[in-house]
Amino acid sequence: MTLGESGFEFDVNLSILFTELPLLERPEAAAKAGFDAIELWWPFDGPVPADRELDQLRRAIGDAGVRLVGLNFDAGDMAAGDRGLLSDPGTSDRFRANVEVAVGLADSLGCRVLNALYGNRAPDLPAGEQRETALGNLLLAAEAAAGIDAVVVVEALNAHENPRYPITSSAGAFAVIDEVGVANVAFLADLYHLHRMGEDVLALIDESVSRFGHVQVADDPGRGEPGSGGMPYREIFERLASVGYRGQVGLEYRPTGPSAESFAWRNG
Repeated sequence: MTLGESGFEFDVNLSILFTELPLLERPEAAAKAGFDAIELWWPFDGPVPADRELDQLRRAIGDAGVRLVGLNFDAGDMAAGDRGLLSDPGTSDRFRANVEVAVGLADSLGCRVLNALYGNRAPDLPAGEQRETALGNLLLAAEAAAGIDAVVVVEALNAHENPRYPITSSAGAFAVIDEVGVANVAFLADLYHLHRMGEDVLALIDESVSRFGHVQVADDPGRGEPGSGGMPYREIFERLASVGYRGQVGLEYRPTGPSAESFAWRNG
């Protein structure tokens, strides 16, 4: 089986790849590298950017001829260590202000997957209070996403790089999804984070692919492109194909060299 026969498609996360370029030049760079689909973390400084900023991004994506297939809700200042807003009562209003904007941007670009990062553990708050806040905000986001036939995905992150993020396993993410209890909340299977936490990602694919709303990949160790670490990516991709996964596989890795030169593994 070649990757072109897999049944799923790769997209490029332009918040971690092609960062050598300004944001508005990255969609064209992805197209030149042979991709017709992209995804993004929330690319603006706040939850409600100016219409001009939204229009510039839409235009850059449209002019490049690529599709937006995944978009994060505002997750705070990621560079400073924020990992989502929805579970902290102190940042809940910011998350809620972003929901309509993010869903509207997604809808205007045909994007039907929105990622809601849970948020870091706040040591001064009871975990139960954070849980209730998170569930309420996930339900709000899911209801808004349902209006455009979109799914909201919940992601587990590894504790080594994200020590205050409480959802660190597929089981933890599934528990949150089940508690929300609506059909359009699914799992974002970031195989790098899961593998780094010791999960058997091949077994997870076999057992739980029906719960996947999206897949993301990077190699472990190092978070570089497939083939730069020790994960069995040929087998992983074959397994995704064999169990019938037909969604997107987002490339969310830090390239070991220039972004445009990091895709040779696709020909392997």
